[in-house]
Amino acid sequence: MSSHSRNFIILIIVFQFFIVCGLQPAARADIITTQTLITTETEENTRDQLHKILSREDVRTELIKLGVNPDMADKRIAALTPSELLQIQHHIDELPTGAGALAVVGILFLVLLILELVGVINIFNKI
Repeated sequence: MSSHSRNFIILIIVFQFFIVCGLQPAARADIITTQTLITTETEENTRDQLHKILSREDVRTELIKLGVNPDMADKRIAALTPSELLQIQHHIDELPTGAGALAVVGILFLVLLILELVGVINIFNKI
């Protein structure tokens, strides 16, 4: 192998190395506090809990009966602020475990109340 060929191959390999390195995004890692992690986990758990409740057939039937589109309620839960989620979380934690229909009605009322206050729905003046 001639020195010209070897230099050309080395040049191609170095060029490829710089192209590959240039395409890689720079890694950024920031320190997060324990409180931030707990808050994020709590918000995700509350959202998951509310989505599970709204996915139940009896709750969806009751929402439709009250004139609320269940898909809109799902979207509204996804758009809740952390303070709204915290309020809902406190009310969910206060409900007795295994309350059955009473728990469903209570949670449904809370969701409808929040949707009413935000202006997504307007059902309470119809009652």
